[in-house]
Amino acid sequence: MGYLDNSSITVDAILTKRGRELLSRNDGSFKITQFALGDDEIDYTLFNENHPNGSQYSGEAIENMPLIEAFPDENNIMLHKLITLPRGTSKLPIVTANVPKITLSIGSSFLLNPTTLNFNGTAALVEPGGYMATIADRRLLISFEGIGSKGTSNAVRPFSSTAISETVRGGSFNLTAINSTTLFGTNSKLLTTITIEGVDSGARATIPVEISKNIIAQTATQGETGITLK
Repeated sequence: MGYLDNSSITVDAILTKRGRELLSRNDGSFKITQFALGDDEIDYTLFNENHPNGSQYSGEAIENMPLIEAFPDENNIMLHKLITLPRGTSKLPIVTANVPKITLSIGSSFLLNPTTLNFNGTAALVEPGGYMATIADRRLLISFEGIGSKGTSNAVRPFSSTAISETVRGGSFNLTAINSTTLFGTNSKLLTTITIEGVDSGARATIPVEISKNIIAQTATQGETGITLK
């Protein structure tokens, strides 16, 4: 990661991990259909309406901030994507799953059903384009599946010793925890997060995920066996 020269206008565009995967297939499946813009590195609190040199200098500090070059790690970049909303919008869309925390025991599954509030004048709905779900540490799941609403993949992966993230698309998401204690060592639980992003709204929500080495009592109101919601 480095900084871009902000003395000139630069467009720094890269492929996502999914885009690079499709490109590597060399079978014609790679087609650029979407792009996103973000302003992660901008600190808007630096906007100074009372600048001593006048209002035309109010954004001087922001304009002189260094820009970070693009890199394909969805956990550290493009966290604040720019979105377009109808004129007169008074409330920003909010993604929610009504689950403050997901707790799984080894081998158990959970069905996550996100909805979006304040989108297109509707109190709550499932976005037409679905959602992108990113698990921060893919090693902790043996299956990570996007279901319905343009769902993309049932990402079943072999065991890996390297912590990597993975993203799938769908209207809901099925998570199945690892069924082995290999990664736990002396730990009784393993922690990660899942980030849900609305494809149409750009709204995001991050939910903690805890994988327990022990069997957990079934108290779930959303999902399947071996889950507690806290």
